[in-house]
Amino acid sequence: MNAFILSIQEIIDNLKVNSETVDMQVIEKIADEIIARKRVFVYGAGRSGLVAKAFAQRLMHIGIESYVIGETINPSVKPGNIVLLVSGSGETTSTVAIGDKAKKVGALVISVTTRPDSSLARLSDIVLQVSGKTKLMEKKSYAPFTSLFDTACLAILDSIAALIMEKLGIDESVIAERHANVE
Repeated sequence: MNAFILSIQEIIDNLKVNSETVDMQVIEKIADEIIARKRVFVYGAGRSGLVAKAFAQRLMHIGIESYVIGETINPSVKPGNIVLLVSGSGETTSTVAIGDKAKKVGALVISVTTRPDSSLARLSDIVLQVSGKTKLMEKKSYAPFTSLFDTACLAILDSIAALIMEKLGIDESVIAERHANVE
């Protein structure tokens, strides 16, 4: 078998593991907090940042006010807002610093990480543990570098958006109304 087949199979297997092991109470809590608080800021560095941005876009599609920390058009984070941070290791310097600052302004901090014992997880109000290889792990893998974590996060966060849609009674017609139409 070549690396392509081995890599894609490993990614599929990791998604299956996550679907079977993710803490559904944490998933429900995140969905409920997003619905209740209505304003979400996201951040991640590198590929984790791309995953966070995709989640912010999905939230916007379903009518949740969402922002990507570091963009120039953001309002300030206020007490009670959500700051959702994505970091496989939970030790990314910028992500931990943003989490610390968010706590100081009174935001609800949610971390998405492989390591519930990390610096980021310790300062978070809610920790969503995702299975997947990160840079810090020495596990043999055909999927490049952080792909297992990144793809699992993308799937889990999109699935949280689906849960929010279900709870709010929203269907894809709502997404179609908010989807970019000049591109």
